[in-house]
Amino acid sequence: MIRTLYTLLTLMALASCANTYNIQGTSNVPTLDGRMLFLKAFDGSDFKNIDSCDIVHGEFHFNGTLDSTKIVTLFMDDEGLMPVVLESGDITIKIDNTQQKVTGTPLNEKLFEFIEKYKQLESEVSELGHLQSQAIMDGKDLNAVNMHLAEKASQIAQREDKLVTSFIIENFDNVLGPGVFFMITAGHRYPELSPWIEDIMSKATDKFKNDPYVSDYYKKAQQNQAIMNGTAMPSDINEQPADVPTPNELATPDVLAGDSIAAVEGE
Repeated sequence: MIRTLYTLLTLMALASCANTYNIQGTSNVPTLDGRMLFLKAFDGSDFKNIDSCDIVHGEFHFNGTLDSTKIVTLFMDDEGLMPVVLESGDITIKIDNTQQKVTGTPLNEKLFEFIEKYKQLESEVSELGHLQSQAIMDGKDLNAVNMHLAEKASQIAQREDKLVTSFIIENFDNVLGPGVFFMITAGHRYPELSPWIEDIMSKATDKFKNDPYVSDYYKKAQQNQAIMNGTAMPSDINEQPADVPTPNELATPDVLAGDSIAAVEGE
């Protein structure tokens, strides 16, 4: 009996440890000392604070229990810095003047490998502007240069689309798929039923479709498309007035997906 009780207590202790997160963070930016950091999870229509700590002598620490693995955002005051996967294990966050990175656990490693690849593509986009400026200084034919750069930009955009789409599809059934979908769509003024959204949803698993954010976004995107098609009016949609755009508002160009990712990362 005593041996059985000891075994049960050991298993309970192991289960408790398995459902905790431990975050050790460092920063070599002197001006950040004394600042407060927050871990916030998106909840419906806003970010909800779930943990906080101070940066003291370049170090900070979060720990707590988990009911499930989730993606949260690390905030400094009201500024979003980077996404963090809250999962069981020891998580390391590094903040300096050149990078912000999370490592230590499988999903965080996978997420930031994706983010690094995306940033490399964004750097290639920025380089196109430098090439154009250099061509102007060198007196080259601007029309020819612009045609070449437009082709390069199109190729980079295709690579970005492939990178993001394949990552979401590969992670439909864990938090990374819905998390990156949120990063891509969070900057949209209104949910939109773009060909990219339709493609993702046509391939999605039930787990991905039933994610609260994905499900709500897709429902509203379908409603907005019906308004644009003239098969529904804003007054037909059972939502709060502020959530239902007019057809003219829906026709307004939206922000780029890359801007949405940068916004979530606090860049």
